[in-house]
Amino acid sequence: MRSGLQLPLPAPAALCLLQPLLLLHVSAYFGLTGREALTHLPFPGQGATSARAHVKQCDLLTLSRKQKRLCRKEPGLADVLRDAIRLGIMECQYQFRNERWNCSLDGRAELLKRGFKETGFLYAVSSAALSHSLAKACSSGRMERCTCDDSPDLENQKAWQWGVCGDNLKYSTRFLQNFLGQKKTGKDLRAKVDIHNTKMGMKAVKNGLKTTCKCHGVSGSCAVRTCWKQLSPFHEIGRLLKAKYDSAVRVFSATNDATGHSELASPQAQGPSPRLPRSTDLVYMEDSPNFCRRSKFSVGTAGRSCLKETNCDSICCGRGHNTRTRMVTFSCHCQVQWCCHVECQQCMQEEEVYTCKQ
Repeated sequence: MRSGLQLPLPAPAALCLLQPLLLLHVSAYFGLTGREALTHLPFPGQGATSARAHVKQCDLLTLSRKQKRLCRKEPGLADVLRDAIRLGIMECQYQFRNERWNCSLDGRAELLKRGFKETGFLYAVSSAALSHSLAKACSSGRMERCTCDDSPDLENQKAWQWGVCGDNLKYSTRFLQNFLGQKKTGKDLRAKVDIHNTKMGMKAVKNGLKTTCKCHGVSGSCAVRTCWKQLSPFHEIGRLLKAKYDSAVRVFSATNDATGHSELASPQAQGPSPRLPRSTDLVYMEDSPNFCRRSKFSVGTAGRSCLKETNCDSICCGRGHNTRTRMVTFSCHCQVQWCCHVECQQCMQEEEVYTCKQ
């Protein structure tokens, strides 16, 4: 079951247990009720009323003092943060819809205290959603302090002439590094893991940045060619992060003999010496729970819908599944009518539904 945007408000004590790096992309998520409409703040320059509304929106988010100060200076940012949090949640739930852990909201606060693969994915998808949403907001005119991508290799004047505006990932990355308070190294293993996965999520967005070009001219000639930076759809980034989850690397803390500093390392498949995880790896510290039964980490899989031939055995954890039928309505016998519209009849049919046993 996808709980979508039903975001419960946690107890203040639960928020205090979250790592500082998540004050934005998890605490802010917990600070929403889920009943807000996906509306956007007025465009910049619409007077004092919009400015006051923006400041109020920032104050309603659960942010650190520094983050609230930066939020107030960036008209439009609070609204973008809300959209980014929803984007990350919905993508997480989509990618795990057919697995035991389906990224439901239940037990998420407990997950964030541990070093599971699921925790790493939450960090990565949240930072990716923030990076993607802010870059898109810049190019769509929703932000006051950033506009289109201003890379020196792009012909911006021509791009503006043809109404093309590149997604500003450069600004997004620079701003979020300051906003999230990222440091190059953490003090302990858990901090290093969280920072690594946060950066990996942002890197996944960067790897999906493409240069798109368009030709203009008489009869399709390429007398004028304009190019701009364009981000991949977030579903593509979500699929990449899910693949990184499936091949996640378990790590421990090791001392670098050359520098004397501790760093992340993982055992080699062959040989006694550890290897350093790649910046594109999703890393974790401890084995995940099985999520089969209700626990502090999840509600379990009892009652979950499954696909009989595909994943019922896995999701139901060997307990078996129940089968019931229901009537569904769908469009049928559709015909194109003159001119320009399609008329359909409404048909009904029985459909089997499978749910995991208790």
